[in-house]
Amino acid sequence: MELKSVDWLIMLLYFIFVLGIGFALKRYMKTSKDFFQAGRALPAWICGLAFISANLGAQEVLGMGASGAKYGLETAHFYGIGAIPAMIFVGIFMMPFYYGSKARSVPEFLRLRFDEKTRALNACTFAVMTVFSSGISMYAMARLIQVLHVFDQLFQALGWPKENIFTFSIVLSAIIVLCYIFLGGLTSAIYNEVLQFFLIVAGFLPLVLIGLKNVGGWHGLKASLPDSYMHAWHGLSHASTNPMGVDIIGIGMGLGFVLGSGYWCTDFLVIQTAMASSDMDSARKVPLIAAMPKMFFPFLVILPGLIAIALPTPHTTESITHTADGAIVHNIQVVAPQIEQGKGIVPAKVNPVTGKPMLQADGKPLLDYDMATPNMLLHYFPTGLLGLGLTALLASFMSGMAGNVTAFNTVFTYDLYQSYIHKNGTDRHYLTVGRIATVAGILLSIGTAYAAIAFNNIMDTLQLVFSFVNAPLFATFLLGMFWKRSTGHGAFAGLIAGTSAAMLHHGLTLPIEANPGIHGGWITVVHHYPSDMAQNFYGAIFAFSANFLVTVIVSLFTKPKPEAELVGLVHSLTPKPETGHLPMWKRPEALAVLILVIFVALSIFFA
Repeated sequence: MELKSVDWLIMLLYFIFVLGIGFALKRYMKTSKDFFQAGRALPAWICGLAFISANLGAQEVLGMGASGAKYGLETAHFYGIGAIPAMIFVGIFMMPFYYGSKARSVPEFLRLRFDEKTRALNACTFAVMTVFSSGISMYAMARLIQVLHVFDQLFQALGWPKENIFTFSIVLSAIIVLCYIFLGGLTSAIYNEVLQFFLIVAGFLPLVLIGLKNVGGWHGLKASLPDSYMHAWHGLSHASTNPMGVDIIGIGMGLGFVLGSGYWCTDFLVIQTAMASSDMDSARKVPLIAAMPKMFFPFLVILPGLIAIALPTPHTTESITHTADGAIVHNIQVVAPQIEQGKGIVPAKVNPVTGKPMLQADGKPLLDYDMATPNMLLHYFPTGLLGLGLTALLASFMSGMAGNVTAFNTVFTYDLYQSYIHKNGTDRHYLTVGRIATVAGILLSIGTAYAAIAFNNIMDTLQLVFSFVNAPLFATFLLGMFWKRSTGHGAFAGLIAGTSAAMLHHGLTLPIEANPGIHGGWITVVHHYPSDMAQNFYGAIFAFSANFLVTVIVSLFTKPKPEAELVGLVHSLTPKPETGHLPMWKRPEALAVLILVIFVALSIFFA
């Protein structure tokens, strides 16, 4: 499918609008609170849509489509057990601590609850994680531009090698995000995330409906795929009986409890949007408002991957046509080798820098699952609608980058620079440092974008990073909020032990289809997992468990903080939020019950 003028116009209007938001908000960025915290003045519904959209970056839209093609309907667990319980928990139980403490970031909350060294350790690991996440978004956007051959004619005209298009695209996306974050800070990121939410719905709903119609509806899709692909819970009794290679323990404990809660409850990338709310009641409702559409997003972002893998694989074909004058015409439709070696419309992967085919450990072609959703757009969308769909993808990439960069500049400025480098600077000075940190975060993200090349599913890459950072951190938060005896020494030792356990597990294990290196096994291989996802889930379990045990043991031998210093930071010492003035149906608890009922009903339907 070739892009037409109307497709380019739609994408151009989006970029103009994005940059326009930044310029419009620049005059309101007078203090560091305006830049880093959106002034804590935004309404709940805006923050709620931004809360879910902060998670709708490239890793979500592209990665979930890739996981749908690779693992099937089991990917929906990321939206069910891996999200909804945790979103309810953070809204009902954790936001009163975050918002009530007046902490400007998650690491700062750890300082209030524990001590400075715990804050510093979390700030450093979180900063690294945001840089990697932002880099993954850059990688995804560059791959999309490569597939669309957007700059092919420009590079040909200038005599530049086409291999440089990947790097050029990364730099271009970095400049655009840098401009509107540099100008408008967190407020600019939040408003662009709300725009992104509506663009994704408008761009992907037609794609799913058209794709389902062309494969014969839901029943036609089921008939085109292995039975295990079309069940969310069936076959989880053992890791070998499902495409994801994860058993019920890995799903329930690894994804549902550790990674899911670790992400939604402790990741400042999403927490910062709730903390931008105007009051406590709004802050508690933000994750709950986000949970409602979250339950239905598998229909928009996972089904395109399932449809892509279910379609017939294109092959080079030859046909013979007899003309009226008796001549015989041979028609040959040539298909590129990477497409023929793929599955459905998911091609075999080619290194975007070297142009060489990439292989699995067994020598078979490595499938490029990240291209499932973009190829669906190219396969089904006509002119105009194609531009809208591609704009929705680009919006997800840009917002994913922006959310990570705003989280990075806040943590760097408040939790590293102000705390350990320049403690008594003016507010204007910290505003300037935040903008410099924005530039630095973008530059570092460009470097990490190349690490994603080694994976054929960016969701696997992200879960690996989360197992190192979020999984052990969740154990720290659980003990800190519900056990007043936990100490700063215990939390610090636990975080080191948890991250070390994740690294050791990764260095000693390897997915069966991977080579030792970035996928694991870089120490030696003592165990093979059925998939990257299974390895990541169990790595998270080891990290959480090591943190929990070490924190408890060290805390029992060290002195805790006086109870007077823990009021508002520990559940048993914190007054419950006042909601008696609200009608029952307006209270966060009522909304949480409604979400749970819908969640259970959907889980039963897709079982």
